[in-house]
Amino acid sequence: MIPPWVDRREYPFEPQGLDVEGGRLSYVDAGEGDPIVMVHGTPTWSFLYRRLIRELSPRYRCVAPDHLGFGLSDRPAGWSYRPEDQAQNLARLIETLKLKDITLAVHDFGGPIGLAYALDHPENVRRLVIFNTWMWSFARDWSVAWPARLLASRLGRHLYERRAFAVRVMLRYAVADRRRYTREVEQHYLRPLDGHATWVCARELLGSRAWYDTLWARRDRIARIPAILIWGMKDPAFARYLPRWRQVFEQVEVVQLADCGHAPPEERAPECLLFLNRFLER
Repeated sequence: MIPPWVDRREYPFEPQGLDVEGGRLSYVDAGEGDPIVMVHGTPTWSFLYRRLIRELSPRYRCVAPDHLGFGLSDRPAGWSYRPEDQAQNLARLIETLKLKDITLAVHDFGGPIGLAYALDHPENVRRLVIFNTWMWSFARDWSVAWPARLLASRLGRHLYERRAFAVRVMLRYAVADRRRYTREVEQHYLRPLDGHATWVCARELLGSRAWYDTLWARRDRIARIPAILIWGMKDPAFARYLPRWRQVFEQVEVVQLADCGHAPPEERAPECLLFLNRFLER
């Protein structure tokens, strides 16, 4: 059942479900052709990719899951919500649907979650589309580590679980173009918000640092996969990491969106599609 608060003009899809560790995973599976798997972060869900899915699904099979605790998926009490466990559920979805030669698109926490699959199965990943994200430990990056420690505290937990901090503060601050990120759009992130799941993400910025280290240590396994980096350069958190990503890939196209913040698929979907279509057809 699609909740009544979902604007069906914006999100005209009929999500399906898959039983995974912890609960029922909701996912969009639209179109036919070569598969594109779109992996969201926090505090977003497959709604983030709605415009990309609508435009690409006539030519590609677009698969976009909602991680447990996000969007239309279950919110199991007592489940971990750690990114490494979300990554296992993503792998199960790809394997259950028997998706082959996939294009993997990732954003925010979807970076480590989705790229974990690419690192484990580089032979099954044909292309990579990478929006503002990371895949390494922040333990030595003080600009991230000190606010991450604050967010992992009791105060941070209260803000996330009781005050919708992930959307009302973090996402609102990270988006640069408020003309496209309207109040109506914001409601689609507020209404399904699970404060605990988003707080776990904040906690695991440092809590999962050992797992991030294992991902970064194996980056050579994806170095030969053709990649496009589509980067919002007004992102207060991730804009500065673009040079680091450039060095990972042997074949990489870089798109810098000067007036875009943290969420290119939300803020600049039409512009993203111009570059994506060319990249996918190459």
